[in-house]
Amino acid sequence: MWLINSSIGRKLIMSISGMFLILFLLFHASMNIVVLFSADAYNAICEFLGANWYALIGTAILAGGFTIHILYATLLTFLNLRARGKQKYAVVDSQKDVSWASRNMYVLGLIIVGFLLLHFYQFWSKMQFVELTGLGDHSLAADGAYWVNHWFSQPVYCILYIVWLSAIWFHLTHGVWSALQTIGISNGTWLPRIKCIANIVATIVVLMFAAVPVKYLFFG
Repeated sequence: MWLINSSIGRKLIMSISGMFLILFLLFHASMNIVVLFSADAYNAICEFLGANWYALIGTAILAGGFTIHILYATLLTFLNLRARGKQKYAVVDSQKDVSWASRNMYVLGLIIVGFLLLHFYQFWSKMQFVELTGLGDHSLAADGAYWVNHWFSQPVYCILYIVWLSAIWFHLTHGVWSALQTIGISNGTWLPRIKCIANIVATIVVLMFAAVPVKYLFFG
């Protein structure tokens, strides 16, 4: 199958599935901002996105796209390492003009996935999972503001969260423009523009996410 067997096809799947991560981050970052202004409004959103059919379908679609992205990233990394073989040191030397983020996308991705798993344990397992299974404290299943305050009141977690955001910024700055380039926006005129767009998108996402830990670190 062309999408699986060709390098262009695999990159296309990587690009499309990567969009799921971008959509998830943009939505989640927008939702996080609400908690800074109104705990009640934030909890209303959490309740709306609880164990409802539309929320479950959305979660499944995003999780599926993200899973495909991770699997293909692992496959492409393995294929690239195998193709380099004994030439890997020469390849590294020839990539001095390639950005640091580009050379370390997989490592950045692992950092992002690792923290997302922690994040799911701290929030999803205490909220939507509880509503679905009935296991855990049901009284706090829709109280997202409580969990935000619980975790972000811990300075160490805030610092780790900001480190995670740094990994996301580097991953997105390369990933967004690479995805747009893969789908055909790659001529000399548009390449600088899509790189600028990637930087803007990554910065907006990170600043929106960072607002919460910064607030708790410096303003309580």
